[in-house]
Amino acid sequence: MSDMAKSAEGEPEGLVKDAILIAGPTASGKSALALAIARLTGGTIINTDSMQVYGILNVLSARPGPAELLAAPHHLYGHIDPGELYSTGRWVADVRRLRGEGVFDANRPIFVGGTGLYFRALAGGLSEMPEIPNTIRDRWRYRLTEEGPGKLYQILMSEDSRAAMTLSAGDSQRVLRALEVLQASGRSILDWQAEKGLPLVDHTTARCLVLEPDRAVLTERINARFDRMLDAGGLAEVEALTALNLDPALPAMKAIGVRELQSAIAGAMPFDEAIERGKISTRQYAKRQSTWFRNQLGPDWTRIASNGPINAPKLAANFFS
Repeated sequence: MSDMAKSAEGEPEGLVKDAILIAGPTASGKSALALAIARLTGGTIINTDSMQVYGILNVLSARPGPAELLAAPHHLYGHIDPGELYSTGRWVADVRRLRGEGVFDANRPIFVGGTGLYFRALAGGLSEMPEIPNTIRDRWRYRLTEEGPGKLYQILMSEDSRAAMTLSAGDSQRVLRALEVLQASGRSILDWQAEKGLPLVDHTTARCLVLEPDRAVLTERINARFDRMLDAGGLAEVEALTALNLDPALPAMKAIGVRELQSAIAGAMPFDEAIERGKISTRQYAKRQSTWFRNQLGPDWTRIASNGPINAPKLAANFFS
């Protein structure tokens, strides 16, 4: 199952100790706080956001810039080709690899991002999944292209109705995943998910923070940041991504702003409308993130409310001086 052994007392060995976890909605100031803490503690920053793993999307995914990358060690940013599927399982494997390489031995790990499932895997473990042979993966992707997501959902409903009932017919990637797991293992993906894995971090030594900015303030930050993204080359990133002719169903192609700006580039809508839609999509995403963190993160998380821009150095000093 996991690559972590267990001690005589039954507790998993090899857990990442003294970790700092920083969660929050997009544009809430997480990266600035992580950098301030890294400077104060000599920590190393690990990306915990599912969009910031992809190459090309430097600006549109709000990745740390060159100055931030030089100020502290950063890991798992932009290391995945946009044409690849990158799952929570692969992210967990990357974190385990960093642990095995001794990255966390000398520098306190600071996990920062907005992807709830990554934080859940850190604290509670991730169900193991079977290896999917390339022949099976290629077969279902070919069928998706030829027959469309509706047909594949019908197949899943026929062969594994329990799993299908938990998914939307339009969620092609999760439907694909369920079919791949079923064919590769002969078991429903729900059965695999029910087998809880081992956590990655030692919760007894971890410090967990979640940012909860005022909604009106966050809206202003999101709108201003989207404008800055365009000024910093966001449109060029969309053009570079479009030139790859990737499957629109790939996660990287679903990054906020990509579809809207693609439509504007193609002349399907005015740029002003595309920009406004991008801002709206970002605000809706931030609301979903905030709801998830509010409902899913327990009492061991310190909640940091704010009704204005956070003072990252001061906040870092309050917690870690």
